[in-house]
Amino acid sequence: MRIDKYLWCVRYYKTRNMVTEACKKNHITVNGLVAKPSKEVFPTDKITFRKDQITQIITVLDIPENRVGAKLVDIYRRNDTPAEAYQHLELLKLSKEHYRKNGTGRPTKKDRRDIDEFGNEIKDDENTD
Repeated sequence: MRIDKYLWCVRYYKTRNMVTEACKKNHITVNGLVAKPSKEVFPTDKITFRKDQITQIITVLDIPENRVGAKLVDIYRRNDTPAEAYQHLELLKLSKEHYRKNGTGRPTKKDRRDIDEFGNEIKDDENTD
């Protein structure tokens, strides 16, 4: 099965066109080699691609006949993405909560204290590791 059709069938992308664009931009690799949209995938192939600011690593277990339901996706692939990648995504979500819109002016004294406190928490977490 083609890589674009496979990633669409296992619900990583909404449309095959989105997969094709990602392939053309060299964002998808199969077994370490950059893949074109027409690249054939087989069981035991490792597919690596970046989506939603996470580098996803999946292993092909089986080839579906057509697009499968969300509950059946685990039959056809194994997710080998490290847990640290998902933790990094959570950290990005937290940092966006502290984002200030343009034109709101300088941070107030309270805002500055909150920003400094948040930065100190991150440094403390890094030092305890």
